[in-house]
Amino acid sequence: MLKQALAQNGLIAILRGLRPQEAAAVGEVLYSAGFRVIEVPLNSPEPYESIRILRSTLPADCLIGAGTVLTPEQVEQVKAAGGQVIVMPHSDAKVLRAAKAAGLLLSPGVATPTEAFAALAEGADVLKMFPAEQMGPAVVKAWLAVLPAGTVLVPVGGITPDNMQVFVEAGVKGFGLGSGLFKPGMTPEQVAVNAKAYVAAWNALR
Repeated sequence: MLKQALAQNGLIAILRGLRPQEAAAVGEVLYSAGFRVIEVPLNSPEPYESIRILRSTLPADCLIGAGTVLTPEQVEQVKAAGGQVIVMPHSDAKVLRAAKAAGLLLSPGVATPTEAFAALAEGADVLKMFPAEQMGPAVVKAWLAVLPAGTVLVPVGGITPDNMQVFVEAGVKGFGLGSGLFKPGMTPEQVAVNAKAYVAAWNALR
């Protein structure tokens, strides 16, 4: 399901710092721009409430998830709030297993082939390459040469509309977008401008 959403639009919105009172408006402009996966990091203010609002506001074909998930207990809280995707900065097997047991989609953070293979063995749906600034397209190409066919790598960190092409040419099928898309204090109108720029760049590369 996560792979299908990314096949429709490979961009994941990471809304670090989102507040519940702005969740609906920001979610709606992202959906209108074409985003189909939206993540609220758990180190945001009242993240579970924002996840609840996004899930109740947006159509069913938009997946709502949580980022910076660090414990099995948080996995349960995300599920209770209506979240469908668990995104992690790391690959803690306890969290991976809790997410799979809860029936949630899973995107753990990996920075080495060893972590990538281990995460896939635990049932990861897609792999978050984090931080992307440290890796680059050459690493993507090398990993995809040895990882199982069909593995989806999603670089996160420092992605702009201008640097996506080199990653896509290396085989990337999606990106996680943070502060280049949304920062606390931005109006929905500002987010909409950024979202359209990313989607235009993504569509031009497909």
